[in-house]
Amino acid sequence: MKQPVERFAAYRQALAAKVHASGVKHGKTLEAIATVPRHAFMDPGLHAQAYEDTALPIGHEQTISKPSVVARMIELMHKPRHPLGKVLEIGTGCGYQAAVLSLLADEVYSIERIRPLHDLARAKLRPFRINNLRLIYGDGILGLPQAAPFDGIILAAAGLGIPDALLDQLAIGGRLVAPVAKNEKEQQLVMVERMSSQRYQRTVLDGVFFVPLQSGVV
Repeated sequence: MKQPVERFAAYRQALAAKVHASGVKHGKTLEAIATVPRHAFMDPGLHAQAYEDTALPIGHEQTISKPSVVARMIELMHKPRHPLGKVLEIGTGCGYQAAVLSLLADEVYSIERIRPLHDLARAKLRPFRINNLRLIYGDGILGLPQAAPFDGIILAAAGLGIPDALLDQLAIGGRLVAPVAKNEKEQQLVMVERMSSQRYQRTVLDGVFFVPLQSGVV
């Protein structure tokens, strides 16, 4: 990734410290949070809030997730002593999480179903000249079978369950991290590890709040 403008360097370091204080311990994830300029992925009117640990609107009824939640999910996707090879992100949004992932995985594929957001992310990411990131306009619920299997899959939207297509596209030994809705008001972070071709281990974690996972493209 081309180095970001250093004017915001102190803010990025402070944000990484906040994320660390929230409980994230994975060093490389914290380094990535301290490197990617979050303000570059939102409207100028929100730049003053860019380095707070909070979700912010990006248009089209979508949000840029809290940095601590982004980092927590990425931390969970890492297996100890196993580098991330190929990662699939469902819900590109404005492109911030994809940029963070590009510093941590060999290859990142990111799918967005809302065309204006896909175009926005492409425009926001272009100045960084990220060579290991591919943006796809499509239905994330279907995954990306042509690039599977994936060592990690991360969802930036909450469904009532995890789509079978995504579980099928997870490599054996790989991890999928997703928010899952218990009901209309409650969501939980879930980590699924594929143990074999037929066996998955599911761990239910923190309470979270994400926009709904939807099918189709718009």
